[in-house]
Amino acid sequence: MFGQNVVAKILRGTPTTQFYRLHRDGLFGDVKIQYGNNKPKSLHKTRRFWLPNIQLVNLYSAILNKTLRIHVTTRVLRTIDKRGGLDSYLLETKDKNINSQLGLDLKQKLKAALELKSSAAAAAPTSSETGGIL
Repeated sequence: MFGQNVVAKILRGTPTTQFYRLHRDGLFGDVKIQYGNNKPKSLHKTRRFWLPNIQLVNLYSAILNKTLRIHVTTRVLRTIDKRGGLDSYLLETKDKNINSQLGLDLKQKLKAALELKSSAAAAAPTSSETGGIL
């Protein structure tokens, strides 16, 4: 009845993205730990790593009307400033570029809050509907 590939796709479901611990706790864009070698004048190579520049900052969300304390890389912080705030950064950026569980969760909360506000604004009567008396 069904081919083996179809059954396998149904059983697997949609693929989920796994995030490392670092990417679950903040907004890091696509910045990761980088590995390489120190190569001094003696040419004796030694392994080392470079950590991303992570800062703990307070960012205000106008839609949620609260301040959030988030770990952010300086690269993402510049992008947030360029986009005009945390809300516009999260709503305008693609999910694959946010690349963190916290960022995707905040984006869903922002979308839900916008839906709630728009439905409340549509349900509220205007002054013309009530005869000028509110």
